Amino acid sequence: MAAAAAVKRTIAIVLVLAVAALAGVYGDDLRRVHRVNQLFEPGVIVANFRSMGSMFDTRTVAASVDPVAFERHSAVLPEFYDFEGERKPLAQFLEDTWTTGLVVLVNGQLAHQEYFLGNDSGSRTISWSVAKSVVSALVGIALGEGLIKNTGEAVTDYVPSLAGSGYAGTTLEDVLTMSSGVRFDEDYGDFNSDINRMGRAIAFGTSIDEFVRSLQPERPPGTYHHYVSMDTQVLAMVLRAATGETLSSYMQSRLWQRIGTEADAYWLVDDKGMELAFGGLNATLRDYARLGQLYLQNGTWGGEQVVPAEWVEKSVSPTAARLQPGPNPSSDSVLGYGYQWWIPGGDEDDFLALGIYNQFVYVNPARSVVIAKSSAYPQYNKDGVAKEFETIAMFRAIARHLERDDR
Repeated sequence: MAAAAAVKRTIAIVLVLAVAALAGVYGDDLRRVHRVNQLFEPGVIVANFRSMGSMFDTRTVAASVDPVAFERHSAVLPEFYDFEGERKPLAQFLEDTWTTGLVVLVNGQLAHQEYFLGNDSGSRTISWSVAKSVVSALVGIALGEGLIKNTGEAVTDYVPSLAGSGYAGTTLEDVLTMSSGVRFDEDYGDFNSDINRMGRAIAFGTSIDEFVRSLQPERPPGTYHHYVSMDTQVLAMVLRAATGETLSSYMQSRLWQRIGTEADAYWLVDDKGMELAFGGLNATLRDYARLGQLYLQNGTWGGEQVVPAEWVEKSVSPTAARLQPGPNPSSDSVLGYGYQWWIPGGDEDDFLALGIYNQFVYVNPARSVVIAKSSAYPQYNKDGVAKEFETIAMFRAIARHLERDDR
């Protein structure tokens, strides 16, 4: 679990180092450089997380031309939830984790919506690794369109430039399940770690593509679940090659405009214009919730199959032994993993998209509940992973409570 914690703690640092590297953009703008350096400071973290587009280069993903507002379904959240044998007040936990927004859907209707710390329904907040689940959906769509043949294909079939890298011999299945076998140290406290090497490389003009090509193998692919953010970046490179479009363009036409989104989203991009697919999406909280609702509905929206149903099922169903939830000698996490989605395990049969600093899209199909939570928890490096498990317990309590009230 400690290894998984270190990985997730560094995802945000990666993005900061990467986009801070846009020296051509920020070289003469000391104020912006200062904002980058102070991105996670408690006094500014909340404002920064809702205004990334003012600091970094971006590419827009236009909202639906026919936006669909959620129907309202008034509901009251439970006052308490249980965690590790203790009854805790829900409102206090939201405050303690610096929650900036909470959206709850029940049966596809908006049951609860609340914003904090200056955010509102129009705030477009940074997804961090919730973006990985969006990239997975796009891979599924491309496969359904025949642009990708199957997940057993080598990533080098689409991106030949990776042939001399750690991704040689790695399949789409491997990178989808974070099992590439690539050597990657995400210890941001180590000056010589891969994560910091990446930041420095991009700072001197190296593209994210070039950095990915520099990675080398550590173990045979498909043998161990090791969370590596660059695996998601490889998926974006495959999508670009397979579709002939930018990630933003493909997402706009195949996903974002087909699910009634109410607001434009945007991706952070490097100085070569490549989306930082491993965590650089920014959107409103209700639109993040749509992703969860889409998956709760097995990939359908408004009677249209947006993401293939078979893909949705595979994405949230850990298959190989290394991907199963619980203590696992072949994984660095106690959470289960599918195709860029997390599976907590237990009796609820739920799944979730998860980002650093307590970002969530939680889906509980059995109870027809979706919960999206944006946060800016500044103490994540201290106890953020523990707070993630507590957040899941809170979500489950909300889902159980609302199912009872809905009867």
